[in-house]
Amino acid sequence: MKLYGYWRSSAAYRCRIALNLKGVDYDQESVHLVKDGGQQFSDNYTAMNPAQLVPTLVDGELVLNQSMAILDYIENKFPQPSLFPIDTAARAQVLALANDIACDIHPICNLRVLKHITGELGASEEQKVQWIHNWINKGFSALEIQANKYGSNGKFLFGGQVTLADVVLIPQIYNALRFSVDMEQHPTLKSIWEHCNTLEAFEKALPENQPDAG
Repeated sequence: MKLYGYWRSSAAYRCRIALNLKGVDYDQESVHLVKDGGQQFSDNYTAMNPAQLVPTLVDGELVLNQSMAILDYIENKFPQPSLFPIDTAARAQVLALANDIACDIHPICNLRVLKHITGELGASEEQKVQWIHNWINKGFSALEIQANKYGSNGKFLFGGQVTLADVVLIPQIYNALRFSVDMEQHPTLKSIWEHCNTLEAFEKALPENQPDAG
């Protein structure tokens, strides 16, 4: 199994966490999103992933893009330990929390959107950062309420164990911190960040701990 990604990609980061939690051995292949004009635009990578985004998972003959699909594949292929509660309603809540991040926060703050804002639309760096802070804070404010409703004393976003919601949340908080979002506004999420990063699977997945970091 091989994961094509970039050390600072939030979407690749969440896949690394899941694979680590499952104890799956996998190889990493770096696709540098900035170097050489963006290696995701190379002919070889485009042939594998026409969307020209990371991550891409290759498992035998399977070539799979979209991190949420990859996470679903990992969950079904390696069901233990599960990233979901057993209860059907609780499982749906976890998936909703994960998608609050993966669908409504992450995509509008990712690299190609930010490059479009500062490039084609001519926004300044200050305006770019304002854009990022606006959408992350709006999303995190809602998640803070959810975390206090469904979480466990600032350890996990839902319930008393790691779920898919945490797998998706932690990379988004890393991204927020990169752009100096004030996490004191979201104390429960900040506590979850601190707790999850004491766990080996999360620590091992940190961007700075990747072979292509820097």
